[in-house]
Amino acid sequence: MQNGYYQATGGMVTQFNKLDVITNNLANINTSGYKRDDVVIADFKRIFKETQDELPIENHTRDASRFVNTTIDRVPQISQEYTDFTAGSMKATSNPLDLAMVREDTFYLVQTKDGELRLTKDGNFQLDDEGYLVNKQGYKVLNSNYFDNPENASIRIDNGALQINVDKNGIISVDGVDNARLFIAQVDDIRALQKEGDNVYKIDNLTRIRDLENSNSVRQGFSQGSNVNPVTEMVGLIEANRMVEMYQKVMNAHMDDLNQEAINKLASVR
Repeated sequence: MQNGYYQATGGMVTQFNKLDVITNNLANINTSGYKRDDVVIADFKRIFKETQDELPIENHTRDASRFVNTTIDRVPQISQEYTDFTAGSMKATSNPLDLAMVREDTFYLVQTKDGELRLTKDGNFQLDDEGYLVNKQGYKVLNSNYFDNPENASIRIDNGALQINVDKNGIISVDGVDNARLFIAQVDDIRALQKEGDNVYKIDNLTRIRDLENSNSVRQGFSQGSNVNPVTEMVGLIEANRMVEMYQKVMNAHMDDLNQEAINKLASVR
């Protein structure tokens, strides 16, 4: 059994997964409100020691762990994938419906076309044909009364409105008259959020969010860009590619050089 070959294979797979994360970050470099992902790489033995007491399988006990091959256990694996919620760059626009969210722990609450609730950082909104405030995907933006009156939580603005103002706490006034206040969702633990497509986040338990009345988090007329740093991502991309090349050389050495040498030595035995 060539333990080194399996180690190199595991390490290569880990780098492939890291490349997927980096390329997704680069693909969203111009996506408004996008938050970059990153990974933590650790060896399996460390992960196993941290969780072995919680594993339900009988063979995954402390006593059984003595028989696990310690060489294979050193294979690097992705132990955690996380999202960096630091704010991106701010760009001034002339659109009153561009609402940048400047706090890391706050989000807009939107409702998908299937009726599901999602959170988003992308505040580049618009009005649909019926005058409802929606995001780019057509998801309705919800107001602060959602939990009290979910059936009438959509925000509607007359398409003929002359002036739309939104203050730092999300209060919307139309032609000088208060219309609604945005639901500014604060999450008790942003690590509980799960990324979905369309630049939105899913949370399994709605009790983990609350409407923040005095959030001081909204900036009208600004668009917040992605927090992806292209230089950092390109450096990570190059490093991951070099690691893949290194693992490939190790695998070739095991399969070609070491195997060939073993065959020759076995053949010469008298």
